[in-house]
Amino acid sequence: MAADKVDPIHQFQIHTIVPLHIGGYDVSFTNASLFMVIVVLLTGGFLYLSMAGRGMVPTRLQSISEMCYEFTASMLKDAAGTQGMKFFPFVFSIFMFVLVANLLGLFPYFFTVTSHIIVTFALSMLIILTVVVYGFGKHGFRFLKLFVPSGVPVVLLPLVVAIELVSFLSRPVSLSVRLFANMLAGHITLKVFSGFVISLSALGAVGVAGAVLPLAMAVALTALELLVSALQAYVFAILTCMYLNDALHPSH
Repeated sequence: MAADKVDPIHQFQIHTIVPLHIGGYDVSFTNASLFMVIVVLLTGGFLYLSMAGRGMVPTRLQSISEMCYEFTASMLKDAAGTQGMKFFPFVFSIFMFVLVANLLGLFPYFFTVTSHIIVTFALSMLIILTVVVYGFGKHGFRFLKLFVPSGVPVVLLPLVVAIELVSFLSRPVSLSVRLFANMLAGHITLKVFSGFVISLSALGAVGVAGAVLPLAMAVALTALELLVSALQAYVFAILTCMYLNDALHPSH
């Protein structure tokens, strides 16, 4: 048990809660599944309760909900124009899910689902598939203009198209790795300094005195992680808006 408390990787381990196998595939309900359900319930419950009795003079909770709504709407309009508002429920859901999941993971003994690349990659693929499906559905083969910038000399066109194609295909990787890596690295660093505090405190009075510095670092890192959690949710959402803009306006 003592080793688990100072092990920075232990917090990312997935444990099966309800074993379930269908057709030879393991679809068990795990701690990651549980916390994703909790994130959805917390987000939905907060938005419903904060807006259920909305009035002309908003309460604090209503103000928070309206700020999230207006922030997402403004971000989407700036990136994709007024036509992008048709994707508002999609972008708002992704932004709130990532934000709440990041913040929830800051609580001790809680699980951070966005620190697992399978979760962030699944969200990224959902975004890219939405872009591709809507792009071809709306524009047909004209969507391929996305890979053919205007004004490029014919000689350079094959090279530029190849670069644009590789750039597009790398989007789900970069989008998922950015969120996953930031959450993983931050939590490991925080756990390491917290482990120093526990280890030094067990050495008596001298150890307690020596634990002051790592404790201060742990507090500072917690504040930094709070900022990073919100910032990464914003980055994930703004990139989603930019990618959706390509589906709406494929011509450069």
